[in-house]
Amino acid sequence: MFSSSFATHALIRRRLLKMLALTASVWGVGARHLQAAEAAPSQLRIGYQKSAANLVVVKQSGWLEKRLPGTRVSWVEFPAGPQLLEALSVGGLEFGLTGDSPPVFAQAAGKDLLYVGAEPPKPDSSAILVLNDSPLRNLADLKGKRIALQKGSSAHYLLVQAVAKAGLKWEDIQPAYLVPADARAAFERKSVDAWAIWDPFYAATELAIKPRVLATGRELSSNNSFYLASRPFASRHADTLAVLFEELTRADQLVQNDRKQAIKLIANFSGLDAGVVSLFLQRRPRSPVGPLSAQTVRDQQRVADAFQKLGLIPRAVKVADIVWHPEGAPLAQLVRQ
Repeated sequence: MFSSSFATHALIRRRLLKMLALTASVWGVGARHLQAAEAAPSQLRIGYQKSAANLVVVKQSGWLEKRLPGTRVSWVEFPAGPQLLEALSVGGLEFGLTGDSPPVFAQAAGKDLLYVGAEPPKPDSSAILVLNDSPLRNLADLKGKRIALQKGSSAHYLLVQAVAKAGLKWEDIQPAYLVPADARAAFERKSVDAWAIWDPFYAATELAIKPRVLATGRELSSNNSFYLASRPFASRHADTLAVLFEELTRADQLVQNDRKQAIKLIANFSGLDAGVVSLFLQRRPRSPVGPLSAQTVRDQQRVADAFQKLGLIPRAVKVADIVWHPEGAPLAQLVRQ
């Protein structure tokens, strides 16, 4: 099934190595530096969440361990992106996936991280929920209400945009900053009036208690997903990042072309019901992994600007400052060819 994609992956990798060698020649970089750039890392610690379908498929399939036989690969699960990026920033991880908001908060806090890859937008994969018997009927009804969300998560930006669309100020609502598990408990016992959340928590709640959806990310948030790495890892292991992109894109191909197997892999890992996994995968578009496009960087800058305007981050940030490009030629150019 994947023979053609393997050929493409091999071509990408050969081109990347060729460009790295050319860069070394042009800039007079010594052979020892080039060898360090190409060498596989001794360890690769990957942070992921239950929503990270591509990463979960790669983990469960063991593909990365086969591609990097000399590397000790470790997988560390997190409840949300902010916690994952904190671990990445203090040297506990080399690579991980989050939504759009966590990197903005991390950059504003001075964390030394790099955007190295992205997946396409998933606006249907997050929502603002109310209980079925709630009197809230539209976004304007959120005024004065208590709304659960994970601070600094993609749901945070979704709620920022929803409040603005309703013609409200951020001060008009009462955010209740809770991790997803605590937020669901508060939501079900009516300690909060609404909940901003992403899949698979969204799908699980939808099937279990049938809440109403006030809004999804449509016309509010692109809900991009980003792969981030520590600066030392990205600068030394461009070839390993290419391998990661290849295997993550292979995982997406499996999700799209063999949905039954993908559901089985993700359900077995996560403990989620197969129906929940099926629902949240239905909301995912095709999600190949590659470097950030110019449009994605612009989308992410809008996220950063929105948080800065509201005073929710301590300073303005320029997203492009921490977008990784390998020396010589952007990896994006190699992936397109």
